[in-house]
Amino acid sequence: MERKVRVEKQEKIAVITIDNPPLNVMEKQVIDELKEVFAELEQDKETVVVILTSAGDRAFMAGADIKEFPSLMGRTGIKEHFMENHRMLSNIDHFPKPVIAVLNGLTFGGGCELALTCDLRIAEEHVQIGLPEIKLGLFPGGGGTQRLSRAVGEARAKEIMFTGEPIDANKAEMIGLVNAVVPKGEGLGKAMEIAAKITPYSLPALERVKKAVDEGLDLPLEQGLEREAELFEEVFQTKDIQEGVQAFIQKRKPVFTHQ
Repeated sequence: MERKVRVEKQEKIAVITIDNPPLNVMEKQVIDELKEVFAELEQDKETVVVILTSAGDRAFMAGADIKEFPSLMGRTGIKEHFMENHRMLSNIDHFPKPVIAVLNGLTFGGGCELALTCDLRIAEEHVQIGLPEIKLGLFPGGGGTQRLSRAVGEARAKEIMFTGEPIDANKAEMIGLVNAVVPKGEGLGKAMEIAAKITPYSLPALERVKKAVDEGLDLPLEQGLEREAELFEEVFQTKDIQEGVQAFIQKRKPVFTHQ
C-alpha cells in the first residue's frame, strides 16, 4: 500500500507532508500514518521542530472522508470511533516539540481541526479556513468546538461554526487563528525560516514553554503560575541551562545538547 504521509528531514527540522489527492482528506490511513510518524519523531533526538503541510496547493486538508459517514449513521455506541481520532489529534497537540502547520489550500473541517493542534500556523494568501459541518446537519467533532474557541475566543468560534462559512487567510490572521499570511507557494519557506530560529535552542526548555502555556490555559492564574514554577525548577536541573549560563558569561553562543 502506497503511503499517504511522508517525512523529510533537514538538519533539526522534520517536514511531514500529507499526500492524499485530490483534497488530502483525513481518511483512516492518513490518521494511522500521522499517528505513526509523530510517535517516531518524538523519539528522534535529532529533530527539534516539526512542520506539517500537504502536497499540492488545492487543499491542506478538506476535512474528513464523508464517504465513511453512512456506515456510522443511526448507530449507537460509536463514541469510541470518534475518540480514536481525538487521540491522534491530541497526540499532536501534546507533542513535546514545536509544530508549525503550513496551510497551502482549503483548510476545512478536520483539516482546520488538525491545524488547531499545531503550535503555529502559516497560511498562504489563497487559503480558506472553515468548519462547514453544520451544513451537513453535523457539528465539528474533531476538537473544533474546544480548540477553536481557545484560539480565537467564544464568539468568533461560534460564528464560524454556526454559519459554516469559511474565512480567508487575512481574516484568519486578524483574529489570531494564523500567525502569518504569505504569498501562494511561500508557506513552507516561511515555516522553515521560523523553524531555523527555534532549532538552535534547548529542547528541554522549548518543551516546558509548550507545557506551561498549554496546561496553564486550562488552569486558574494562580495554579498556572504554580505549574510554571514547577517546570522552571525542572529546567534548572538540565545540562542545557548550565551551558546557556556559561556561554552568556563567556560572551559566546551556547551549544545545546538537549539534555
